Amino acid sequence: MVTLQHYLVLSAVLFTLGIVGVMFRRNLIVILMSLELMLNSVNLTFIAFSRYLGSVEGQIFALFIMVVAAAEVAVGLAVAVAIFRQSGTININDVNLMKW
Repeated sequence: MVTLQHYLVLSAVLFTLGIVGVMFRRNLIVILMSLELMLNSVNLTFIAFSRYLGSVEGQIFALFIMVVAAAEVAVGLAVAVAIFRQSGTININDVNLMKW
């Protein structure tokens, strides 16, 4: 039987993998995917607690997070395309557009 603790452990593992991806990878696309992984782990936590407590507030928060994640992907990919057109790479270490 799958309990609340199983969902919370899975969510913590996914969130940790997302943090590791953001901190140690230098590709902008991989960083955006890691952020999505972190947001989805938070969604999993909200939905698990929502089911455990028998309320719908967690599901509503998960829906809002999905909307924010979709907007983040749209803006992030637009920025990635603009950076790639400007510099020819999406490696974070090679891009220095913000420097004077």
